[in-house]
Amino acid sequence: MRSEKFALHLSMPFTTLNNDTFHALFNFASIGILITNSRGEIQMANNYIATQFGYTQDELIGEKVELLIPTRYRERHVHHRNNFGDNPHSRPMGLGMELAGQKKDGTEFPVEVSLGHYTIDAEHYSLAFINDITQRKETEQAIIQLNTHLEEKVKEGTQSLAITVEQLGNQIKETERKDAELERVNTFLNNIWNHAGAIIFVTDEDGMVQFFNPAAERALGYKVSDVLGSINVATFHLETELAQKAEELSVGTGKPVAATFDVLKVAATTGDNNNQEWHYVRQDGSTFFVSLNITQLKDAHDEISGFLCIAIDISEKKKAETELRAALEKEKELNELKSRFVSMASHEFRTPLSAVLSSAYLLSKYSKEEEQPQREKHIRRIISSVTSLTEILDDFLSVGKIEEGNIEANYREYNITEQMNEVIADVQHLLKKGQTIKYEHAGSNAKVYLDASMMKHIVTNLLSNAIKFSNEGTVVDLTTENKGRKFVLAVEDHGLGIPEEDRENLFKRFFRSSNVTNIQGTGLGLHIVSKYTELMNGKIDCNSQLGKGTKFTITFVNNK
Repeated sequence: MRSEKFALHLSMPFTTLNNDTFHALFNFASIGILITNSRGEIQMANNYIATQFGYTQDELIGEKVELLIPTRYRERHVHHRNNFGDNPHSRPMGLGMELAGQKKDGTEFPVEVSLGHYTIDAEHYSLAFINDITQRKETEQAIIQLNTHLEEKVKEGTQSLAITVEQLGNQIKETERKDAELERVNTFLNNIWNHAGAIIFVTDEDGMVQFFNPAAERALGYKVSDVLGSINVATFHLETELAQKAEELSVGTGKPVAATFDVLKVAATTGDNNNQEWHYVRQDGSTFFVSLNITQLKDAHDEISGFLCIAIDISEKKKAETELRAALEKEKELNELKSRFVSMASHEFRTPLSAVLSSAYLLSKYSKEEEQPQREKHIRRIISSVTSLTEILDDFLSVGKIEEGNIEANYREYNITEQMNEVIADVQHLLKKGQTIKYEHAGSNAKVYLDASMMKHIVTNLLSNAIKFSNEGTVVDLTTENKGRKFVLAVEDHGLGIPEEDRENLFKRFFRSSNVTNIQGTGLGLHIVSKYTELMNGKIDCNSQLGKGTKFTITFVNNK
C-alpha cells in the first residue's frame, strides 16, 4: 500500500495537543478505539481493544474489521460497511440494534459502538469507540426476567436499550516509516476528538479541565473558553452523588475521601473506574445520566500527570429502565388487587346468596294461610340479600370506572332535600330494630349544583355504614346546609367509632377498620365516597371517638 502523509489539524479553540498527549489518549484510554480505511482494513487499534478481543495489535493491523464480528454476521456486515462508505455519518452510542463482538478464542460478547468518519487526501476513514457492555446487558436481562408475561411490551418499549450502530469498515496498513505512522496517529486522534459522539475531556492531576471536546460542549452547554483551566470536573457531578461515593470509598479504602475530585481520582487509582453511572449537571442546571470511564494519564517517568474522562449519555437507557420498573410495580399492584378482590368477593357474595337459598327453601314449606307472617319474613330477607348483592356489584362497577378514569362529574341544579328523602327511603330496609334516620336541612335554599348520581352514591354509602356500625335503637343524623357558595353535608352515627391508627387508611381500597372484622362489608364504600368527592372538587373530614360514634363532613363549592 502506498505510504500516506497526514497533516495534524486541530479544529478546536484551544492549544494544539502534542504527539505525546494524543499517544497517551489513544493507548491509555479504557475504552476500545478502532480506525479503518474504506476497504474495511484495520489501520490502528489501541491497547484496550486488543485486550478486549484477545489479540495483539500486530495481529489486528491489516486484517479486515469482520475479524472482530461473529462469523454468522460477517457476510452481512460487508454489505453494511459498503453502504456506510457510500453515505458516511456519525452515530453516537446508545442508538440502534444489538451488536456483538467475537474474541480470538471464538467467544462472543455484547458491545456498543460510537461511529465517526472523516476524509484525508480523498481517502475515507472511519473510527469508533467500542465498549464491552456485558455487565449492563446482564442487568437489563435480569430486569426483563422479573415478569415474563411483560416481555413483548418490554421489547416494544425498550428497544433503545439495544444500541445499534452500523459496523465500521476500513483499515490502514502499517506505514513504512515510524515518523509517518506517528503523524498519521495524531491526525486520526484529532478527528476522533472532533467527531466522536462520546463526551471526552482531559484534566490535570487536580481535576482542572485541560481539554474539552466538541461533544462535551454540546452535551454540557459550556464553551471551551469557559472551561479550560477554570472548571474542575467535579462541577459536572451532583454533590449528593459525590458525597455518597466518597463515603463508600472511605469505607472501602480505610482512608477518608473528600467529596470532591478526589472521589474520581481515588476511583481511578483503585481500578473502580469502569462503567460508573453518574448524573452530569449541565451549565443550565439540568441533569442527565452518563456512563463514565476515567483513566490515569502518566508521563515518561510513570508519574500521574492527569486523567482521561470518557462519558457516554445513557439517558434513554435509564428512562427505559424506569418505565420498566414502573410497569412491573403496576403489574404487582394489579395482581394484588385481583387477589384481594377474588377473596373478598367470594366471601361477601356467599352470605347473601346463602340467605336467599335458605329463605327460598323455607318459603316452599309455608303453604298454609296462617303461615303468611313467616313467608313475609323470608321474602323481606330475600329482598334485603338481593339489595346487598346489588350494592356490592354497584361498588365494584364504580371502583372500576374510577380506576379506568372513565368517569366525570355531570353537574346540574336540583333540590337536595328531595334527593335526601329519596335516599333515606331507599335504605329503610337496612335499619336495625329501633334505629331511625333524622334529617334536617338548614336554611330555605335547597338548590345545589352537583352531580346527582355521585351525591346519591355518597349519601347511600355513608348512611349504610352509619346503620351498619351502630347498635339497635340509635339515631343516625343527616344534615345539609347551603352556606353562601358552599354546600355542606354531614352524616353522624353513635356507634363503634374508628381507632385512631386506622384513620389514615380509611379511604383506601378494600380497607376495613380493625374493630369491624365481624361485620359484613367490602371495604370499598368510603374509597368510592372519597373519589366521588374528589371528582366534584369537594373536601371530606372525619371525626370519630371509639364507642361514641363517627361524623363525616363533606364540603362542596356550589358553583351555580
